[in-house]
Amino acid sequence: MKVAIIMGSKSDYDVVKKAEQLLKDFGVEVSTRILSAHRTLEETLDFVQGAKEKGYEVIIAAAGKAAHLPGVVAAATPLPVIGVPMKTSMMGGMDSLLSIVQMPAGIPVATVGVDASENAALLALRILSLKDDSLAEKYMDYVENTREKVLADDASLGGLNG
Repeated sequence: MKVAIIMGSKSDYDVVKKAEQLLKDFGVEVSTRILSAHRTLEETLDFVQGAKEKGYEVIIAAAGKAAHLPGVVAAATPLPVIGVPMKTSMMGGMDSLLSIVQMPAGIPVATVGVDASENAALLALRILSLKDDSLAEKYMDYVENTREKVLADDASLGGLNG
């Protein structure tokens, strides 16, 4: 199991590293790269076009502002691409979200919320779980743990709000 995480600039890493760590915690091999759809187009295309042959199964692409990276990646590979819109100073990430989610027919990019790299990792895990029963079991354990945490938080209120 192998996932590539690509971000448009190093400033995105504080958000992206959450996805990177979550995938590693599940035993998924992760390669994290800084590649730009605008400034390093040739290198980006070279990496993405060879990704499937190198064993990658999912690509997570994080980008802000114009946020073209996920779309460019999706246009250059048959692999599933998950876009992570990054928060921006101008529009709080709404510009990034709209740029990523509004893809033309035939070039799908699954898109998570602004700065939601953990959800991107969880979606990648769901995709990978389709062919790996052990990973699917780990994922379901994770889901159950989050359920139990919510129930414990609720119980900690002592029924005062219900």
